[in-house]
Order: sequence, then C-alpha cells, then structure tokens
Amino acid sequence: MYHSVGDPMDDPYRVTVSPARLDRQLRWLRGHGLTGVSMTELLRARELGRAAGLVGLTFDDGYADFTEHALPLLRRHGCTATVFALPGLLGGANDWDRPGPRKPLLTADGIREAARAGMEIGSHGLLHRDLTTADEETLHRETHHSRTLLRDITGRAPEGFCYPYGTVDPRAAEAVRTAGYRYACATGAGPLTGMYALPRVHIGERDTTWRLRVKRALHPLRRPRTPRAHRAQREDR
Repeated sequence: MYHSVGDPMDDPYRVTVSPARLDRQLRWLRGHGLTGVSMTELLRARELGRAAGLVGLTFDDGYADFTEHALPLLRRHGCTATVFALPGLLGGANDWDRPGPRKPLLTADGIREAARAGMEIGSHGLLHRDLTTADEETLHRETHHSRTLLRDITGRAPEGFCYPYGTVDPRAAEAVRTAGYRYACATGAGPLTGMYALPRVHIGERDTTWRLRVKRALHPLRRPRTPRAHRAQREDR
C-alpha cells in the first residue's frame, strides 16, 4: 500500500515515499524473484493457483505524482500496479490531510495516461469520504457514481474499490459489492477480512531492506483465503 511518491520531508502522516526509495524497494522485489502487479491480476492468478512470485502494488488517493515519479519506475522494473483514484476531485488536492502539504491529484488525462501504461484504475470513492459515517445518498454516490465516472474516463468500469481512511463496516462493504466491484481494499485485517476488505501492508520511506523482509514474513499471517472467496463471489453473480 503506497500513497504519494515525492519529497517525504514535509509529511506528518508518513504516506510519502521518495522516488529513490521506491526504486530501491522495487529493485529489492525483483531481486527476490517477485513481480509487482495490479490487484486484479494478483487475484486472478491466485484463483488459478499461479500467484507464486506476484505481489499486489496499490497507490491510494490518486496523487498526480504517480505519473511523474512512480510510473517510470514501475516500467523500469517490469511492474504494474493499481491506482485508486478520486474522480470527484480531478485536478484537485488532498484537502482531507490537514495539517500537511497540499498535493495535486490526478486529472482525467493523468488517469488515462496511467491506464494506457497498463496500470489498473480503481475507485477511492468520489470525494474521499468515510463510508462508515455517510448517509445513503452519499454512500451511493461514493461507490456507484465514482465507478461510472471512472468508466467514462478510461472506457472500462473499475473492478476494485479502496475505502478512504481504510474504514469499512458491513454496510459500506455491501454498498461496494452491489455497485459492481469485484473486490475492495482495506488497510489492516479485521472481522470483515475477505474479498471486500482485503488487508494490505503500508510501505513508506522508512521501509529499508530489512523492514521489507519482516513485512513480507508477517503478511501471510493476516492474509485472507481469497481464492476460494473469489470463486464463490463469481458463482453468486
């Protein structure tokens, strides 16, 4: 789970990784026989029993620096990723992070550039709202309408959703499912862990080689049994 790629010095939330650090992290992955892929590719590979050596890479919030810094590095290392964008804030800024630096978000052209480069585009909602406190109308717009807008931008309806702030409850998960998404990402593991609340590992500027080793070793302990859940979910449709 990545966020912004740029200067990490002025970031009280520690969600920014420098291009140099990202380059070293991707080099570490490749050096250990691992390939970064989008979430959809990872889940499909797991369903077929072919996920060995694959790692899902995600970039939350749809920062504009993804195309400037992350995309060239992903290409260099032969990786893809999922970008969770905010189609209701195209060309806007991360106003939900206060205090903290204002960072520009992807425009429609930036989203299309990432998609053309082979990146998966997922929804992070419409306006970065906490779905667990949203009323019914807001919940519908954040899930359904954001999916429609991203489909209009890329020509393809997104398969994945990412909960803003990582907050999820049964009502939010059901809204995401009924909106047509095939999976959703949360942050940590919890009682809803599964295809609509996939846990992820935060990766930041402090994650050097030894920290990556530890996180890789610990993650299977919190990973859900997604292949079986994915098949059941497909059979229900």
